[in-house]
Amino acid sequence: MGDNVIVEWDDRYLIGIPLIDDQHKELIRLTNNLYESCLQGDEAARENFKIAIQGTVDYVKFHFSAEERILKNINYPEFAAHKKQHEEFVKQVLEEVKNFEEGKKFVPNIFVRFLRDWTLTHIAMSDKKYAEYIMNLKRKGALKV
Repeated sequence: MGDNVIVEWDDRYLIGIPLIDDQHKELIRLTNNLYESCLQGDEAARENFKIAIQGTVDYVKFHFSAEERILKNINYPEFAAHKKQHEEFVKQVLEEVKNFEEGKKFVPNIFVRFLRDWTLTHIAMSDKKYAEYIMNLKRKGALKV
């Protein structure tokens, strides 16, 4: 793992839906990007972090809506719970961004670790769960993807 990398993509994070896997890879890249901006000098770091964090938030929202569209289309039984996890996460991230912008206590390093841990846990547990559901539908011939 390089010095400026906080998380490396690993194929065990694959859920088997190329569109979503690509988006997950991008989330990992953005997390590393944020981490790298934490390592720069103070003024540069704050400016870069501000830009990077906005891009990350936008991408997270884009990714969640793509995922939710898929889950809605297949009538995923745990759709509401999954969507709620997304909403809670976005709320937490926006809260942190607000703290950052208002100059409140905000530790970029800790924030990036939170981002990494949440993303990996969410992929490993919640996303794998719906991927399994989709694979079962395919096996039964109930879904043509």
